[in-house]
Amino acid sequence: MKIISIEEHVSDPALSQACHKAQSIEAPYFGDWARQSKDAPDTRLAGAATAMRLAQECGEDRIADMDANGIDMQILSYSNSPQLLAPAEAIPLTRDANDKLAVMVNAHPTRFGAFATLPWSDPQAAADELKRCVETLGFKGALLTGRPGDTFLDDPRYAPVLAAAADLNVPLYLHPGVPLPVVQQAYYSGFDPDVSARFSLFGWGWHCEPGVQLVRMMLAGVFERYPALQVISGHWGEMVPFFLARLDEMIPPSISGLPRTLAETFKQQVYVTPSGMFDLPHFQFIHQVVGADRIMYAVDYPYLNNQGARAFLENAPISLSDKEKIAHGNAEKLFNL
Repeated sequence: MKIISIEEHVSDPALSQACHKAQSIEAPYFGDWARQSKDAPDTRLAGAATAMRLAQECGEDRIADMDANGIDMQILSYSNSPQLLAPAEAIPLTRDANDKLAVMVNAHPTRFGAFATLPWSDPQAAADELKRCVETLGFKGALLTGRPGDTFLDDPRYAPVLAAAADLNVPLYLHPGVPLPVVQQAYYSGFDPDVSARFSLFGWGWHCEPGVQLVRMMLAGVFERYPALQVISGHWGEMVPFFLARLDEMIPPSISGLPRTLAETFKQQVYVTPSGMFDLPHFQFIHQVVGADRIMYAVDYPYLNNQGARAFLENAPISLSDKEKIAHGNAEKLFNL
């Protein structure tokens, strides 16, 4: 069974350094986790230093690891936040990073694809860069880490990017990002620094960001304005699928003014990936709620390693047909592979 994993990250030193500098102001607590982080033998979580090292390697070593763990193809992306940079800095940095990513993909076109990183602080420039990456570099969409700015994607200023994605028929991957500083201080501070950092980030807080963003997009009618738009939500949908029934009961079309329920919108225009959260109860719930046609596979390499990724899907208590859709069929269809 062919496996395509679609949330797999790489690093560009120049882009990473600029974004890290900006993020240290937006989220200084990030370092509280990274400084103390070590490889955890009892989990699949890589230490910060290991993840950073592996993210910079996109050649034979990465492919050897994929081969050893039964991963046939990765869709590569940068997990930085260029929206924290001013346009004058973000535009050339993202363009250069995308060009470098294209070189990586072209060196191994059957093993790698790519999502673009965009200069979100200038929405029209972001739309233009998405178009260039898709039409010239052959990218499969774009990945956004957190909010595109101080507001979410339902803000009308980001309409050029949404329209471009819909017109190009490529998805946007809504990846987690750091909470607003005032939110982090009010909601996640007050514990041991390492605990607060993990609570603010990958333990809870930054998963809320793309979840809230997606619900806002649905409530704002974004998917009605762009019926061709498709988005991808990692980590089993960033909490949203687990509350779709509640959302529909509390905000039905008679209240929202929308022509569809939020669950209907989700099942028609959102794909979900595990992002390496290989937990059977979560998988079974998502499979029942959104269906195999709306699930694609992702490991979240190198922040999580590839070990066990293939076995989890092969041993899942679903039909072979559904396994094939999740493993590669849905990705091949969405990305026109």
